[in-house]
Amino acid sequence: MKKYTIQAGDTLGSIAKKFYNDPMKYKEIAEVNYIVNTNVIIVGQELIIPDIKDELVLKSESISKAVVLDQKNDSLLTVDSLRHIMPNASEDHISKYFDALNSQMNKFGINTPLRIAHFIAQVAHESGSLKYSSENLNYSEKALRAVFGKYFPTDELAEAYARQPEKIANRVYANRMHNGDEASGDGWKFKGRGLIQLTGRDNYTQCGTKLRIDLINHPELLSDQPRMAVDAAVWFWNKCNLSTYADQDDIRRITKIINGGYNGLENRKAYLARAKEVLNLGENTIV
Repeated sequence: MKKYTIQAGDTLGSIAKKFYNDPMKYKEIAEVNYIVNTNVIIVGQELIIPDIKDELVLKSESISKAVVLDQKNDSLLTVDSLRHIMPNASEDHISKYFDALNSQMNKFGINTPLRIAHFIAQVAHESGSLKYSSENLNYSEKALRAVFGKYFPTDELAEAYARQPEKIANRVYANRMHNGDEASGDGWKFKGRGLIQLTGRDNYTQCGTKLRIDLINHPELLSDQPRMAVDAAVWFWNKCNLSTYADQDDIRRITKIINGGYNGLENRKAYLARAKEVLNLGENTIV
């Protein structure tokens, strides 16, 4: 990929014409740089210019190997690999995230068999096999008491919030992670999004700064755009240095950092076991 700094008088169309001799390729530039309003670009902003030809070839190829660890090739996992790891994932959801998962894992160092296996296992669990990129929070009274008992210590309080996702988020995420109080609405605004459910104003601020996007005013980008959902997961993974624990095959430590506890640990282990199968790894894991 090339990079280009926007000059005075540039438009995405003129930039596309410069690099591809086709102004209509501006959509590809906008997508990879997360530009929502294609009529508004900033002089001095550095753009990534994707190699469209290579991307199209990659999408059309039928790759037979389960994993490719050649650094010259962005494909670390194939569609068949993801199907095996996440047997309940729909074809649409696999297709939606396939390119982004491969390119961003490779780009940001999640590119050894153990790192890939652990990252995909956690992503699979947190996203419900790539089905969810936004936290639901539509809990019943019983579920609130079980999952968020600290915030709903009585049946009466849980009943007052049950099946009201926005109200629930504003309570359980209030006054932490640099969120405001319950009335601020920050809990809902900065609820879990992306494939590892990035949560809280602080994480949104840091992630947005790293990715050079405005997640404070546009938090929905992490759930609406597949590459951003992956980028948020990769950013959090690297922020927490989770590759170090993946190298140690320590699923408990990784789960604790992502989840704050061990919720869904057995399910995460099942995803990890299948990931190790396609990556030709042994099954020993720190438990």
